[in-house]
Amino acid sequence: MKNTTRTLLIFGLIIFNIALDQISKFWIRANVTPGSQSEILGDYLTLHNVENAGAFLGMGSDFTPVLKVLLLNVLPVIVLALVLFHIFRDKTLDRRSLVGFACIIGGGMANIYDRILYGSVTDFLHIDLGGVFRTGIFNSADVSVMVGMGLLLLSNFKKKKA
Repeated sequence: MKNTTRTLLIFGLIIFNIALDQISKFWIRANVTPGSQSEILGDYLTLHNVENAGAFLGMGSDFTPVLKVLLLNVLPVIVLALVLFHIFRDKTLDRRSLVGFACIIGGGMANIYDRILYGSVTDFLHIDLGGVFRTGIFNSADVSVMVGMGLLLLSNFKKKKA
């Protein structure tokens, strides 16, 4: 893959993930009553408007303000910058890994943007498949990060087989 194409792929996916997340959160904040719950697909998929002051499942929401800034803002920015540096430096990464890393960076940056701008992250989707599978309330940035992780795992398994 040419360097220009590779760079456009990386930045395009990062920007796409951030834009999708921020547009969806803007719509939720404007149209869904905070704390409410609406059915999308019965009780299986529901729409909410919840502000998460912590990280995954609210972890860290009770940290001191200084610790919160360090662990939920500063550290993730450093990690995402290092990942971005890595994917530009390592020209041997396959396309699946590049897409995976770009999704993780885009989703991570979108949530960090919320934490810096609003002091919390807007979450709005919840899945409950009758107790068989159940999620916390999440947003599209979280989906981007999970898709990215899935692509990295898949790429790693494909490499091990080859």
